[in-house]
Amino acid sequence: LPMAFRDVNARRHTGLQQLSSLALAGRTLLGPMKSCKFIVDESTNQSTLICSAVRLIESLDLTSAAGQLLNETIQAQNKEFKTGMSTLLFLIGAWSNAILECLQQNVPVSAIVSVMSEGLNSCCERVQCLQISIHDVNKELCSSGVRPNAFKSKICQIGRDSLLYPQSFLYFQKDISAPEEVIPINSCSHQEDDCNFNKCLVSPLASFGSIASLVEPAGDKSTSVISGSGVIASSCNKQKLTHSRYFSTLGKSHFSSQQGNFQGYLSGQSADPCECYGLGHLAMTLSHGNQTSMKLVQSIVAYQQERAECSGSSQFNIAEIVTCCLLGLPESYSCVSPGFVTLVSPEQATVIKYFEDKPLRILLMDGDLTEQYRHLGFNRPCNVRTILEHPSLQEGRAGDLWLSSMLDILIGFEVDLVLVKGNVCENLMERCIANRILVIGSVTRDVLCAFGEVTSAQPVTYLTQLNASCVGSGAQVELWKACDGRAMDLGELVPLRIKVEGIPLLTAVLTTTVASKMQLIEDHFWTLAYRLHHALNDEKVFLGGGAVELLCLSHIQMLAEQPLQPANKDAVKEFHNPWLAASATEYKSVVLQALASGWKQYLSVVICNTAKAASELEACTSVDHHLKKAADCGSPSAYILKEFRRGDLFRGGSDPFADHGEGLKVYDNVTAKTEAWRRALDLVLLVLQTDAEIITGLKRNQLLNSHVSSEFMFL
Repeated sequence: LPMAFRDVNARRHTGLQQLSSLALAGRTLLGPMKSCKFIVDESTNQSTLICSAVRLIESLDLTSAAGQLLNETIQAQNKEFKTGMSTLLFLIGAWSNAILECLQQNVPVSAIVSVMSEGLNSCCERVQCLQISIHDVNKELCSSGVRPNAFKSKICQIGRDSLLYPQSFLYFQKDISAPEEVIPINSCSHQEDDCNFNKCLVSPLASFGSIASLVEPAGDKSTSVISGSGVIASSCNKQKLTHSRYFSTLGKSHFSSQQGNFQGYLSGQSADPCECYGLGHLAMTLSHGNQTSMKLVQSIVAYQQERAECSGSSQFNIAEIVTCCLLGLPESYSCVSPGFVTLVSPEQATVIKYFEDKPLRILLMDGDLTEQYRHLGFNRPCNVRTILEHPSLQEGRAGDLWLSSMLDILIGFEVDLVLVKGNVCENLMERCIANRILVIGSVTRDVLCAFGEVTSAQPVTYLTQLNASCVGSGAQVELWKACDGRAMDLGELVPLRIKVEGIPLLTAVLTTTVASKMQLIEDHFWTLAYRLHHALNDEKVFLGGGAVELLCLSHIQMLAEQPLQPANKDAVKEFHNPWLAASATEYKSVVLQALASGWKQYLSVVICNTAKAASELEACTSVDHHLKKAADCGSPSAYILKEFRRGDLFRGGSDPFADHGEGLKVYDNVTAKTEAWRRALDLVLLVLQTDAEIITGLKRNQLLNSHVSSEFMFL
């Protein structure tokens, strides 16, 4: 077997250099004020706007071994947390450069590995003092007077006519300085929801549109305002909306006399007045300035929190959330719709007119709806010779028999709607459309489970398994309507909505007129949703805004300034490896300073990206200033906590939360952040300890003729 061998553990480690070069492309993606990048496909000349490390890595040339390891690390972080990838990518590059400097100083690899590993473990223990519980976050923000989504230039208001006519809409005034421009949120109806909330004016479960806004009468003393985008004015602030440009005195009295007493959309009776905001506070502090995604997530939180009061379920269930991306509508049309919103072809949409106001029989399929599909673990019969694996369904009697058989099964059980987890045979799809059967493919497992719970449908793998008990009922299908009440026809694809009474499923409908921006909007939404999800799982959050990284930097520098004696028992105890104690003692300061340089670069780049410093040098000076003050204070954690509460930590320049008032703080996930640190260091140390690269196969001949052939030993 042709082979090529290269020594990579030289003074300038090849793998670490590759990691550093790849990570350099993601520097602008760090921090809340990210700089987006255009990724251009050379084959199609189409461009995509990205703002995440995952999309960046997917677009880079990762043919090298180090690049493949980097991709696997980023994908693992994304799969588990959906957040922290930019931090992970940056620290991989920063620590790769730091270790290269250590190698230049002839620091042994064993000392680098042991000291850096123990240094990071010490940091993770030290920053636990900067964790704050979810309850304390709500309590602190409530006492500071910050309201979720309380923009200074926006107020929630409802028109008198929207109470009288079902086709009227609710509005948010976009800007007080431009009073004529309003953003319609969605239509509302006056049907009762499945929980019979008498306290609600507009039923969020029956509206099947964006989460409707509710406003309390001026005389009601309970918790007052909650809207689809999360505006809340509660008893904590003693503020009530009594009039506006669309809410006259006459309208107010008519509103009060007709509706009487009721409570706001997710208010409820809370024993703790600081719980009246629900999770809206937390979503805001985790949004890091992403206002559009914050409004959508707050709408979902409000909806789910009210359902939780009725059913006792979880207050935020990310498994009940899906997204639908609609290209061609302005971003102001983005909303949250109960039920399942998806895109279908115009041919499929023609079936919907036969389904209006008709309860449908629904079938769920946990696999592909194709003739050649076989479930995982399927064993073919023994002693059978396969002549043709995939018969053509365009021509041939075998394909026609399968199509006719499957269609007869669907017609025999009077199935109207089929949701398929995988792919659908196009020929079968056409025949179903001709027989007024709607088949939708590529439906996620969570969606299938949600419909199964409320329709009593049982998923099947093959249509031949179908029986009467597997078919559910009660589903309804309609064309999805925009916030102005019109059904949308976006050309090649048509949005439709599938609804069932009592279904907990919510669809975040994401809209934009810029095709290259759609992926960016969806990524932003899921990032915030998962931040909230992980924060609730952890039941605590980190102080944000660089507070945790500053404490890590201060702690590591303090350790580096305390040299250990060879016989010092504390050294053995700290590093847990007695046989490494002598080597670690000699190089401890150098390696810890290298580890600290990663944190310092991180803080400097974040400060520069948020325009809080004109240059990286100025940012480093700001970091050094805080480090000195923290050291002079005697307790760095106490200093950082005090500065964080005052809002003076790295303050200045652009502020993504400038419109939210002085009391708003920024928080980060605990587990996602610490795991990003660990994954970054683990990858760098893994590549560091790789002492050879062996390449086999045809690539050997390419290397012989390349400019790097001198680096290889050909076997």
